Amino acid sequence: MRALIADDEPLARRLLAEYLRPHADIRLVAEAGNGLEAAKAITEHQPELVLLDIQMPKLTGLEVLELTGRRDGVIFTTAHDAHALRAFELHAVDYLLKPFAQDRFDAALARARRLIGQPTPGLDRLLSPAAPHIARVLVRDPDTPGGLQVLAVDDIAYIESQADNVAFHAHGREHLKAQRISELEAQLDPTRFVRVHRSFIIHLAALQGLEKTDSDAYIARMKNGKRIPVSRSGYDRLRSVL
Repeated sequence: MRALIADDEPLARRLLAEYLRPHADIRLVAEAGNGLEAAKAITEHQPELVLLDIQMPKLTGLEVLELTGRRDGVIFTTAHDAHALRAFELHAVDYLLKPFAQDRFDAALARARRLIGQPTPGLDRLLSPAAPHIARVLVRDPDTPGGLQVLAVDDIAYIESQADNVAFHAHGREHLKAQRISELEAQLDPTRFVRVHRSFIIHLAALQGLEKTDSDAYIARMKNGKRIPVSRSGYDRLRSVL
Protein backbone atom coordinates (compact mmCIF):
# COMPACT_ATOMS: atom_id res chain seq x y z
CA MET A 1 0.00 0.00 0.00
CA ARG A 2 1.44 3.34 -1.05
CA ALA A 3 1.43 6.20 1.47
CA LEU A 4 1.94 9.96 1.29
CA ILE A 5 2.89 12.23 4.19
CA ALA A 6 1.95 15.92 3.92
CA ASP A 7 2.99 18.24 6.75
CA ASP A 8 4.81 21.57 6.77
CA GLU A 9 6.86 20.55 9.85
CA PRO A 10 9.92 18.43 8.97
CA LEU A 11 9.97 16.85 12.44
CA ALA A 12 6.32 15.83 12.08
CA ARG A 13 7.05 14.21 8.70
CA ARG A 14 10.01 12.37 10.21
CA LEU A 15 7.89 11.09 13.10
CA LEU A 16 5.15 9.83 10.78
CA ALA A 17 7.71 8.06 8.60
CA GLU A 18 9.12 6.45 11.75
CA TYR A 19 5.65 5.31 12.83
CA LEU A 20 5.07 3.80 9.37
CA ARG A 21 8.25 1.75 9.47
CA PRO A 22 6.86 -1.23 11.47
CA HIS A 23 4.10 -1.65 8.88
CA ALA A 24 5.91 -3.70 6.25
CA ASP A 25 2.98 -3.69 3.84
CA ILE A 26 3.05 0.11 3.51
CA ARG A 27 5.53 1.91 1.28
CA LEU A 28 6.14 5.67 1.67
CA VAL A 29 6.15 7.03 -1.89
CA ALA A 30 6.25 10.79 -1.30
CA GLU A 31 6.43 13.59 1.26
CA ALA A 32 5.09 17.12 0.88
CA GLY A 33 5.91 20.25 2.86
CA ASN A 34 2.95 22.35 1.75
CA GLY A 35 -0.54 21.96 0.35
CA LEU A 36 0.40 22.54 -3.28
CA GLU A 37 3.11 19.87 -3.13
CA ALA A 38 0.58 17.53 -1.51
CA ALA A 39 -1.97 18.08 -4.27
CA LYS A 40 0.66 17.40 -6.92
CA ALA A 41 1.92 14.27 -5.14
CA ILE A 42 -1.59 12.85 -4.72
CA THR A 43 -2.29 13.42 -8.41
CA GLU A 44 1.03 11.91 -9.50
CA HIS A 45 1.35 8.92 -7.15
CA GLN A 46 -2.33 8.12 -6.36
CA PRO A 47 -1.44 6.75 -2.91
CA GLU A 48 -3.93 4.54 -1.10
CA LEU A 49 -3.12 6.21 2.23
CA VAL A 50 -2.72 9.96 2.81
CA LEU A 51 -1.45 11.36 6.14
CA LEU A 52 -2.54 14.96 5.80
CA ASP A 53 -1.93 17.99 7.99
CA ILE A 54 -4.77 20.54 7.90
CA GLN A 55 -2.95 23.85 8.40
CA MET A 56 -0.26 24.12 5.71
CA PRO A 57 1.15 26.92 3.53
CA LYS A 58 -0.25 27.55 0.03
CA LEU A 59 -3.23 25.17 0.46
CA THR A 60 -4.88 23.74 3.56
CA GLY A 61 -5.42 20.02 3.85
CA LEU A 62 -9.12 20.49 3.16
CA GLU A 63 -8.33 22.49 0.02
CA VAL A 64 -6.00 19.69 -1.11
CA LEU A 65 -8.90 17.25 -0.88
CA GLU A 66 -11.19 19.67 -2.73
CA LEU A 67 -8.73 20.11 -5.59
CA THR A 68 -7.76 16.46 -5.96
CA GLY A 69 -11.22 15.00 -5.34
CA ARG A 70 -9.74 12.64 -2.73
CA ARG A 71 -12.45 11.00 -0.60
CA ASP A 72 -10.93 7.90 1.04
CA GLY A 73 -7.86 6.59 2.84
CA VAL A 74 -7.14 9.93 4.54
CA ILE A 75 -5.89 10.38 8.10
CA PHE A 76 -5.84 14.01 9.22
CA THR A 77 -2.98 15.15 11.46
CA THR A 78 -3.30 18.43 13.35
CA ALA A 79 -2.30 20.29 16.49
CA HIS A 80 -5.56 22.09 17.25
CA ASP A 81 -7.65 22.65 14.15
CA ALA A 82 -11.41 22.62 14.79
CA HIS A 83 -12.04 20.91 11.44
CA ALA A 84 -10.47 17.73 12.81
CA LEU A 85 -12.95 17.63 15.68
CA ARG A 86 -15.78 18.11 13.21
CA ALA A 87 -14.40 15.26 11.10
CA PHE A 88 -14.53 13.02 14.16
CA GLU A 89 -18.11 14.09 14.95
CA LEU A 90 -19.18 13.26 11.38
CA HIS A 91 -17.29 9.95 11.49
CA ALA A 92 -15.78 11.21 8.22
CA VAL A 93 -12.14 10.15 8.64
CA ASP A 94 -9.83 9.45 11.55
CA TYR A 95 -7.50 12.13 12.82
CA LEU A 96 -4.38 12.36 14.92
CA LEU A 97 -4.20 15.19 17.41
CA LYS A 98 -0.57 16.19 17.95
CA PRO A 99 1.32 15.01 19.92
CA PHE A 100 0.40 11.35 19.52
CA ALA A 101 2.11 8.04 20.23
CA GLN A 102 2.70 4.93 18.13
CA ASP A 103 -0.30 3.08 19.52
CA ARG A 104 -2.65 5.97 18.64
CA PHE A 105 -1.16 6.05 15.14
CA ASP A 106 -1.61 2.30 14.74
CA ALA A 107 -5.26 2.58 15.75
CA ALA A 108 -5.85 5.34 13.20
CA LEU A 109 -4.08 3.29 10.55
CA ALA A 110 -6.27 0.26 11.31
CA ARG A 111 -9.38 2.39 10.83
CA ALA A 112 -8.04 3.87 7.59
CA ARG A 113 -7.39 0.36 6.25
CA ARG A 114 -11.08 -0.45 6.69
CA LEU A 115 -12.12 2.70 4.86
CA ILE A 116 -9.65 2.58 1.97
CA GLY A 117 -11.47 2.26 -1.34
CA GLN A 118 -14.76 3.39 0.14
CA PRO A 119 -16.16 6.95 -0.17
CA THR A 120 -16.12 8.29 3.39
CA PRO A 121 -19.58 9.29 4.69
CA GLY A 122 -19.81 12.94 5.68
CA LEU A 123 -16.58 14.04 4.00
CA ASP A 124 -18.30 16.13 1.34
CA ARG A 125 -20.13 18.04 4.07
CA LEU A 126 -16.85 18.57 5.90
CA LEU A 127 -14.98 19.95 2.90
CA SER A 128 -17.25 22.84 1.99
CA PRO A 129 -19.52 23.69 4.91
CA ALA A 130 -19.80 27.36 3.98
CA ALA A 131 -18.57 27.57 0.38
CA PRO A 132 -20.50 25.24 -1.97
CA HIS A 133 -18.87 26.71 -5.09
CA ILE A 134 -15.22 26.08 -5.91
CA ALA A 135 -12.77 28.99 -5.89
CA ARG A 136 -9.77 27.16 -7.38
CA VAL A 137 -9.04 24.25 -9.69
CA LEU A 138 -6.01 22.02 -10.12
CA VAL A 139 -4.94 21.94 -13.78
CA ARG A 140 -2.18 20.43 -15.85
CA ASP A 141 0.71 22.79 -16.65
CA PRO A 142 3.81 21.29 -18.30
CA ASP A 143 5.73 24.54 -17.73
CA THR A 144 5.67 24.27 -13.92
CA PRO A 145 7.57 21.85 -11.66
CA GLY A 146 5.39 18.79 -11.10
CA GLY A 147 3.28 19.59 -14.16
CA LEU A 148 0.35 20.98 -12.14
CA GLN A 149 -0.90 24.42 -11.22
CA VAL A 150 -3.62 25.87 -9.00
CA LEU A 151 -5.83 28.23 -11.01
CA ALA A 152 -8.24 30.72 -9.41
CA VAL A 153 -11.69 30.58 -11.00
CA ASP A 154 -11.78 34.39 -10.94
CA ASP A 155 -9.02 34.34 -13.58
CA ILE A 156 -10.96 32.08 -15.97
CA ALA A 157 -12.52 33.80 -19.01
CA TYR A 158 -14.32 30.74 -20.35
CA ILE A 159 -14.28 26.95 -20.20
CA GLU A 160 -14.44 24.61 -23.18
CA SER A 161 -15.27 20.91 -23.33
CA GLN A 162 -12.61 18.89 -25.18
CA ALA A 163 -13.38 15.15 -25.35
CA ASP A 164 -12.76 13.80 -21.82
CA ASN A 165 -11.23 17.07 -20.63
CA VAL A 166 -12.24 20.62 -19.92
CA ALA A 167 -10.00 23.49 -21.03
CA PHE A 168 -9.80 26.56 -18.79
CA HIS A 169 -8.89 29.71 -20.71
CA ALA A 170 -7.15 32.24 -18.51
CA HIS A 171 -4.59 34.98 -19.18
CA GLY A 172 -4.30 33.96 -22.81
CA ARG A 173 -3.42 30.35 -21.99
CA GLU A 174 -5.28 27.05 -22.06
CA HIS A 175 -5.16 24.72 -19.04
CA LEU A 176 -6.54 21.17 -19.22
CA LYS A 177 -8.19 19.03 -16.57
CA ALA A 178 -9.72 15.57 -16.89
CA GLN A 179 -13.33 16.33 -15.99
CA ARG A 180 -16.75 16.47 -17.61
CA ILE A 181 -18.13 19.92 -18.25
CA SER A 182 -21.50 18.99 -16.70
CA GLU A 183 -19.76 17.99 -13.46
CA LEU A 184 -17.77 21.23 -13.44
CA GLU A 185 -20.88 23.30 -14.14
CA ALA A 186 -22.45 22.05 -10.91
CA GLN A 187 -19.39 23.19 -8.93
CA LEU A 188 -19.36 26.77 -10.24
CA ASP A 189 -21.36 29.75 -9.00
CA PRO A 190 -24.30 30.00 -11.46
CA THR A 191 -24.59 33.76 -10.90
CA ARG A 192 -21.07 34.20 -12.29
CA PHE A 193 -20.57 31.28 -14.69
CA VAL A 194 -23.17 30.40 -17.31
CA ARG A 195 -23.21 27.42 -19.65
CA VAL A 196 -24.16 29.07 -22.93
CA HIS A 197 -23.57 26.02 -25.13
CA ARG A 198 -23.11 22.27 -24.59
CA SER A 199 -19.37 22.83 -25.02
CA PHE A 200 -18.87 26.23 -23.37
CA ILE A 201 -19.21 27.91 -19.98
CA ILE A 202 -18.45 31.63 -19.83
CA HIS A 203 -17.44 33.87 -16.94
CA LEU A 204 -19.83 36.82 -16.96
CA ALA A 205 -17.06 39.16 -15.82
CA ALA A 206 -15.21 38.37 -19.06
CA LEU A 207 -18.25 38.89 -21.32
CA GLN A 208 -18.18 42.02 -23.47
CA GLY A 209 -21.46 41.62 -25.32
CA LEU A 210 -23.85 39.50 -27.39
CA GLU A 211 -24.09 39.59 -31.18
CA LYS A 212 -27.04 38.40 -33.21
CA THR A 213 -26.21 36.45 -36.37
CA ASP A 214 -28.08 36.41 -39.69
CA SER A 215 -29.75 33.16 -38.67
CA ASP A 216 -31.14 34.75 -35.48
CA ALA A 217 -28.63 32.89 -33.34
CA TYR A 218 -26.34 34.59 -30.85
CA ILE A 219 -22.60 34.82 -30.33
CA ALA A 220 -20.99 35.76 -27.01
CA ARG A 221 -18.17 38.23 -27.60
CA MET A 222 -15.57 37.94 -24.84
CA LYS A 223 -13.20 40.70 -23.71
CA ASN A 224 -10.23 38.68 -24.99
CA GLY A 225 -11.73 38.67 -28.49
CA LYS A 226 -13.01 35.10 -28.44
CA ARG A 227 -16.43 34.57 -30.04
CA ILE A 228 -18.43 31.75 -28.46
CA PRO A 229 -21.63 30.19 -29.85
CA VAL A 230 -24.74 30.58 -27.70
CA SER A 231 -27.48 27.96 -27.91
CA ARG A 232 -31.15 28.79 -27.44
CA SER A 233 -31.18 27.38 -23.92
CA GLY A 234 -27.88 29.11 -23.21
CA TYR A 235 -29.37 32.43 -24.30
CA ASP A 236 -32.30 31.88 -21.92
CA ARG A 237 -29.90 31.17 -19.07
CA LEU A 238 -27.95 34.32 -19.89
CA ARG A 239 -31.10 36.43 -19.95
CA SER A 240 -32.21 35.09 -16.55
CA VAL A 241 -28.86 35.98 -14.98
CA LEU A 242 -28.31 39.31 -16.70
